[in-house]
Amino acid sequence: MNVRVAVLEDDPITRESLVALVDRSADLTCIASWANAEDAIKDFDRHVPDVFLVDINLPGESGIAAVATLKAAHPEMQVLMLTTYEDPDSIFDSLRSGASGYLLKRSAARELVPAIHEVLTGGAPMSPQIARKVVTYFHPAQRATPEMQSLTPREQEILGCLAKGLLYKEIADQLGISVSTVRAHLHAVYGKLQVQSRTEAVIKYLQG
Repeated sequence: MNVRVAVLEDDPITRESLVALVDRSADLTCIASWANAEDAIKDFDRHVPDVFLVDINLPGESGIAAVATLKAAHPEMQVLMLTTYEDPDSIFDSLRSGASGYLLKRSAARELVPAIHEVLTGGAPMSPQIARKVVTYFHPAQRATPEMQSLTPREQEILGCLAKGLLYKEIADQLGISVSTVRAHLHAVYGKLQVQSRTEAVIKYLQG
């Protein structure tokens, strides 16, 4: 499968770097790139990607606003925000707009291609710094909900790793179990928390 990727980034050097990172991967192809949200929205129907890489701080309409518009029209598309911003408001505004992951630009060379693959399999990739911001944001919650209390210690441990942005293989390696065992535990977690995706499960975990 060749994954179609599009880029929305106003800085030309950063944009070219992101395009190059994508095209160097054997199973990824950059099908379009834009410098502003207005051009992207106008031209988008001719270049709908599987994964859309979006900067937040753009001239004119913001990346967050563009994602809200384009995700509503193309709900099957996955969105990764790429930014220098680490503040909670930007993170949660991005997720509310329809983004599935949030990466720091300075980590893109290392994290981008794995994040694209992860988001296509239902993951919600976040740079470790972003995951910590999210955890800190929800930290005041003290009492676990009945749903969270229903999880076994191992299920809570795996869900905690998921909230840190770890991939299934990384969780398996860290805990000394197989990837299939990780998937089986998460299947049970999704059922107990009554959620359908990694993002929903992580949000419930962080809310306590």
